[in-house]
Amino acid sequence: MIIGRKKDHLRICIERDVQAGDTGLGRYRLIYRELPEIDYDEIDTSTSFLGAQLKYPLIIEAMTGGSPEGGVINKCLAKLAQKYGLGFGVGSQRAAIEDSSLNEYFQVRDVAPDIFLVANLGAVQLNYGFGISECKKAVKMIKADALALHVNPLQEAIQPEGNRNFKNLIDKINKIASKLNKPLIVKAVGSGLTYNIAEKLQVSAFDTAGVGGTCWSIIEGCRGGKSTRELSEIFRGFGIPTAECIGTITHTDKPLIASGGIRSGLDVAKTLSLGADVAGIALPLLKAYNREGEKGVIEHLERIFTELRISMFLTGSNKIKELDGKIEFLG
Repeated sequence: MIIGRKKDHLRICIERDVQAGDTGLGRYRLIYRELPEIDYDEIDTSTSFLGAQLKYPLIIEAMTGGSPEGGVINKCLAKLAQKYGLGFGVGSQRAAIEDSSLNEYFQVRDVAPDIFLVANLGAVQLNYGFGISECKKAVKMIKADALALHVNPLQEAIQPEGNRNFKNLIDKINKIASKLNKPLIVKAVGSGLTYNIAEKLQVSAFDTAGVGGTCWSIIEGCRGGKSTRELSEIFRGFGIPTAECIGTITHTDKPLIASGGIRSGLDVAKTLSLGADVAGIALPLLKAYNREGEKGVIEHLERIFTELRISMFLTGSNKIKELDGKIEFLG
């Protein structure tokens, strides 16, 4: 059943319009400096995140896994993460925890030995038999550098097979963080994160996955019947815009991945100016892969890198950290 669901998710993301809402980034602009006083060719786009060195402040976000099709895509994207010095996250490994024959569809270290690699499980599974053992198994399975526990109450509420018991997860997540011996990231799934919850989580980092990008309510609605589709439309775009997430979660003083509707290098620069450490991108790369395979993903990534570099140049930012604060709210 899980394998079929993963295949559905990939197909729907490729074939349907699954984006919803507004990231809020359009209400901000970078502060232009007409005399940058830097050399474009000397701009340094490298940065660090949770102890890892990245050539660009970008993580290819969790999209897929648990099926042969997903395994092929994972290999391609991880190979390009290795090529360009990016981070990379796999999709939920729950299926492989429950059925070890699926492990191979998450394996990428053979093509990406040096990348910052993030394992992935649903936080709600901590209420359905998973614990520290399964979390460590997910990390060990793919030789990951960190684990993301994704929080997806909207998706689970709409999903016909959803797991909806979200009781006492703050305490359970904190216990995992204290025992994992790897960085633990709490990752939203298209509806964002709030400061009130984030401040209670004793984890290593957060991933906003705010409104404005992929909407999992819509994806699950596409898998169901008429009533499920109608229900999913009611909650299209429900949650917190990405820009708002960044503005509040930075107050936790924890490293932050800004994701949710990041579609250009200018978007990346805006998120970094707002206080994020790196940005995350998923759906555009999946669509680029579907159109033109590896070539399409390369072209898309290189365009983002160029847009980021130009954004840095036009703000007089020679290094990534120099982007911080060079942004203004338009109202």
